[in-house]
Amino acid sequence: MGLLSKKDAALIKDPLADNNPITIQVLGICSALAITAELEAAIVMSVSVLFVLGIGNVVISLMRNIIPSKIRIIVQLIVVAALVIIVDQVLKAFAYELSKTLSVFVGLIITNCIIMGRFEAFALGNGPWRSFLDGIGNSLGYGVILIIVAFFRELLGAGTLLGIKVLGDPIEKTGVYAFGYENNGFMLLAPMALIVVGIIIWVQRSRNKALIED
Repeated sequence: MGLLSKKDAALIKDPLADNNPITIQVLGICSALAITAELEAAIVMSVSVLFVLGIGNVVISLMRNIIPSKIRIIVQLIVVAALVIIVDQVLKAFAYELSKTLSVFVGLIITNCIIMGRFEAFALGNGPWRSFLDGIGNSLGYGVILIIVAFFRELLGAGTLLGIKVLGDPIEKTGVYAFGYENNGFMLLAPMALIVVGIIIWVQRSRNKALIED
């Protein structure tokens, strides 16, 4: 962050901790439920949102002085939809099986309230460079939570990481399981995403009492 001013650096650092879009602003929860059963899907979704929000913030910032206020939401939707189509086509071209796994959830990036929120709250009032940093910071904050949740859900639910077996199957020995791990299928159910996110929120607030609401 040495090349950035303190204010610019804060645009990237704050969403990673004390102003995280998922754990503090409670936005983007739907994708945390939907695609965090697999670590690979969570990583791809995080990178996709990084691209859409980073570029989208810049485009909206560049257009902010020529967008009529009455149609600004429509313009924002057109911008994000165009970027999501690019992401979707790239996935279909280079990772077709993964694109089928993510299927409709990539399209739902269009309705991700984090993206529309940053367009409306930041890009419309700031220059392209600061808007780019804000987009990168918020998408990284979003991605970090997704990846943490997916890491624990896939590891404990399927015993794998990125599809690679990490925790060995239990070995039956004289009727007793030993030297292995019994997969917890409950971790792969959607409610566990909320529970893991809740644990992250609890840890975050335990470390920083200022985040606890009165």
